[in-house]
Amino acid sequence: MPEGPELHLASRFVNAACAGLVFGGAVETSRCSRGPAVPFESSAYRISASARGKELRLALRPLPGALPAREPLALVFRFGMTGSFRLAPRDALPAHAHLRFYTAPPGPRLALCFVDARRFGRWHLGGDWQPGRGPCVLLEYERFRENVLRNLAHKAFEQPICEALLDQRFFNGIGNYLRAEILHRLGIPPFEKARTVLEALQQRRPSPEQTLSQKIRAKLQSPDLLELCHSVPKEVVQLGGKSRKKKPKGAQQGPEHRTEGPLLPSAARSRSRGARRGPPEQGTAQQPEGTSLQQDPEVPPAPVKGRRRRQPAASGHRRPQRIKANTRSLEEGMSAS
Repeated sequence: MPEGPELHLASRFVNAACAGLVFGGAVETSRCSRGPAVPFESSAYRISASARGKELRLALRPLPGALPAREPLALVFRFGMTGSFRLAPRDALPAHAHLRFYTAPPGPRLALCFVDARRFGRWHLGGDWQPGRGPCVLLEYERFRENVLRNLAHKAFEQPICEALLDQRFFNGIGNYLRAEILHRLGIPPFEKARTVLEALQQRRPSPEQTLSQKIRAKLQSPDLLELCHSVPKEVVQLGGKSRKKKPKGAQQGPEHRTEGPLLPSAARSRSRGARRGPPEQGTAQQPEGTSLQQDPEVPPAPVKGRRRRQPAASGHRRPQRIKANTRSLEEGMSAS
């Protein structure tokens, strides 16, 4: 599911993809969309985006002289599990494009699409962020930290720390893979009470005798949980989001549309250890030409298909008819002699 870094990267993608593009006409909604219709139409307007926590705001601004004359409109998106933005040719729209903004002529006709296969994503008209969400862990760190430490008496912090980290009232932008990475780096048991973990941070204050460089070095060498809630998402943004998925032909796919978890440092270390071990040793048996699989010497070869041959009967288990025939021929030979 897209988390704070993916929403931040999605806003970057929209701004980069739509830079210099002029959009025109009405905004289209798919027939099976669960979101509201967007009553916006203009002969020429531009699109820009910004992100905060797990939300993205899309701003539609008409150009001077555009018709009909109207005020700018903003939409706020929550991506759900599979939401993403893509820029595609107008005649080759991606599947599940539930909201479409078309470029104005002249030039190649393109469409900025909000794509959501599972339709869990939502958007609402107006530029207000969803009420009740706390400051963004990426962009509003000081306010985020103050909001958490000031409200430790709240019942949300009676839960285990692994559950409290998903509460968007205090950790706006943190999701499953980010909380796992943060708790792993600090070695904090996930079911430790959140208030127990966070109360210690209230007394943590740098010594007034430390210089600025010493304070910065101390934070980098031993960051606390709230500092990692800010720095780990920043690492994901610098890495470019989650690992890339093959994008559809002819479409520009936003970096937020990724499926695997990001290769954060702890995962990278384990992968590098596996790489140093190298591949398993190969056997020395020669492989026959024209084959792709090596026969295991412990396994008998598979039988070759073909006509079954009658196997000779084992001694002591001959059929009665054959025994009688052999006895008769023996008696005839003795009488003849």
